[in-house]
Amino acid sequence: MWFLIIGLLLLGLYLAGVEPVSAWHWVWIALPFGAAVAWWTLADASGLTRKRAEEKIEERKRARRQRDIDALGLNPHQQKRVHELRRGDAPAAAKEPRRRDPSL
Repeated sequence: MWFLIIGLLLLGLYLAGVEPVSAWHWVWIALPFGAAVAWWTLADASGLTRKRAEEKIEERKRARRQRDIDALGLNPHQQKRVHELRRGDAPAAAKEPRRRDPSL
């Protein structure tokens, strides 16, 4: 993705006539686009793209399962906290931050 962004930036500068870039040969402007194609080909061939997609799907599954477990009340950590709150054994609440006196 970075190669594509750099290529578009260089192409924009080249077409706008910005001096250092406009004097370059067109091959240097096209080089990042070729690098992007090479990277995407390598990433697809090595399975990196598929691995990232599978990891994203697994993370969504984990988050959905955890959300459903919490909604059903089956989370043991949450149940322990609820029982502590009902019995009154909850740890001391955090102090509120000191507020400024508006009259000052």
